[in-house]
Amino acid sequence: MRVLHVMAGKGNGGAELYSTDVMLSLHEAGVDQCVVMRPDAPRAAELHQAGLRMAPQVLRHAVRPLQWWRMRRLIAREQPDIIHCWMRRAASLVPAKAQMRAEVIGWFGDYEELRHFRHCTRFAGVTRDLVRHMRENGVPPEKAAYIPTFPSVDDAPAIDRAALATAPEARVLLTLSRLHQVKGLDTMLHALVSLPDCVLWIAGDGPMRAELEALAVRLEVAGRVRFLGWRTDRGALLRAADICLLPSRYEPFGTVILDAWQAGTAFIACDSDGPRAYIRNGENGMLVPVDDSAALAAAARAVLDDDSLRQRIATQGHAEYLAEFTREAVTRQWIDYYEGLEAGLLAQRKPSGIAAGAF
Repeated sequence: MRVLHVMAGKGNGGAELYSTDVMLSLHEAGVDQCVVMRPDAPRAAELHQAGLRMAPQVLRHAVRPLQWWRMRRLIAREQPDIIHCWMRRAASLVPAKAQMRAEVIGWFGDYEELRHFRHCTRFAGVTRDLVRHMRENGVPPEKAAYIPTFPSVDDAPAIDRAALATAPEARVLLTLSRLHQVKGLDTMLHALVSLPDCVLWIAGDGPMRAELEALAVRLEVAGRVRFLGWRTDRGALLRAADICLLPSRYEPFGTVILDAWQAGTAFIACDSDGPRAYIRNGENGMLVPVDDSAALAAAARAVLDDDSLRQRIATQGHAEYLAEFTREAVTRQWIDYYEGLEAGLLAQRKPSGIAAGAF
């Protein structure tokens, strides 16, 4: 079985992080893979060093006709059984004739329009609601699969709070997020005004950093906010925090839910689509209305002041991670999915006699 992954994302978003983790896990399991990825992608070097075949030449230049030509040549050389397109930009690079020999998977991490995936033969969604979205927009039920994500937080001990200019007795709130308007970090800063004993760690980069720093100054909470930038030690941060928060206005899933569950950290989110599908208020986390800083502050105060509540939602979240979202379990689902598709291809090829190089 030969798999060609296409990840055309530019940054350090959740899809880029997760797709790379899947590729590394599949590599460890012995799956033969080639990866189309931007030469300057944050984790391209990591994949190369791990021993995966990389094809950075496809995306080396932004000229679309050149990218398509290089993709056709790559497919002809690799002759993959499966082409796995991570999101719509990747799907747009795959030629129509790829369907003649390979199964082309369109991966959904968001509520995308199906027209962006017109050359895909199979579809996989990161949540059950995304699968519902696919089916309601015309994907046959047998061609839409639900395969969840898994977290990949480090197993390091809690980071020393002093290293982040935080007193040992402070109550630490943590967000792991791109600094973008949809992530609702301004709501979190407004909530911090009502939480005078708390320090907020914001781990992530993005276009709103200067705006958020200025807002923290206006709200007179800047002395209790630490802008940490992009971090690779999410586990160490989570284990040092009292609560992890996801105040997003829009979130189709939110892998940070699983990050917190894996680390055993109490979790609070605004009730956008993804968190609403997974969080049961007061059981495995807390849910509050979107854009409601007072409710967010009240939920944080309730969790901080009630040890039994904090322990209960952290313990139940960790149990659900172990039951469904471990790296091993999700990697096994991907392998089973690929092998099922490969078996179908082999059955089709016997009578059809399609040439291996039909591109």
